Parts: sequence; C-alpha cells; structure tokens
Amino acid sequence: MAIAHPIPETALRITRTFRASREKVFRAWTEPEALKRWFAPDDAYDTQVLLFDPRPGGRYRVDMRKEDGSHIVAGEYREVRPPEKLVFTWKWENHPERGTEDTIVTLEFFDRGESTELVLTHERFPNAASRDNHNKGWSGCLDRLGRYILERSAS
Repeated sequence: MAIAHPIPETALRITRTFRASREKVFRAWTEPEALKRWFAPDDAYDTQVLLFDPRPGGRYRVDMRKEDGSHIVAGEYREVRPPEKLVFTWKWENHPERGTEDTIVTLEFFDRGESTELVLTHERFPNAASRDNHNKGWSGCLDRLGRYILERSAS
C-alpha cells in the first residue's frame, strides 16, 4: 500500500491502478512514442513531444495542440528510478495565467501483483484554482493512459 504523506492544500494527489506491470506503466511515461498517444486531457488534442530526455538533469517539452491553440509544458527531470519513481518540474510556457513558477510532479509506481498502483502528486500550485484545473487535466490524462495500456495489452 502507498504511504499517504500529508500534502499541502495547494497540492494535488491522484491514485490510479492499471492492470499492467510497473515496467510497462513506467515506460508509458518515459518513451516519447508512448507519450504522444495518451499525454493530454482528452482525445481532441494532438500531442507532440518536442524535447525528451528522461534522466536526472534531462529536459522535456511537450506541445498539446487543440482547436484553441497550443499548450506547451516543459521542465526538468529531478529523479528517475525505473520502475519506481519519476520526479520532474512542470511549467506552462505559453500560459502565464496558469502560473509562472515551476511546480513539481512526483510519480510513484507500486507493484500490486498483476497491476500497478500509480500515485501522482503535483505540488507548489500558486492557488487552489490552479490545483483544481490540473486535477481535471491529470484525470483526463490518466484515463487516456489506462486506455493506452489496455490497447497495448490486447495487441
């Protein structure tokens, strides 16, 4: 069972279980071709991975495009421990209304037999409204990740 450490009011924690090994779920976060398939809140987005170097100190830059324009997020990997943990900074490049400071995303992958429990913690939001908006976005991303993993298991 994941250890539930208390989180600040302006932090977000989401827990999901996927019917796949930790290695498969971890790879979905660290392979650019996989990320393109699921990393956006809904299917209306076309995700482009512009930069991707998942190692401590490596950077990433992802463009989620939709009719309303481009939504670019970028950051730096702080910790990469396959298949246990990923920690990276997160900042919207072209949406200053979503915050101008780096926030921190921590992903923890727990072995649950034939499944993996993923605990996503996103911290340092400037306010509760930003946290709540990211909750919607991450929830959509994780729904799509679940579908992606199911599709990969069936093929």
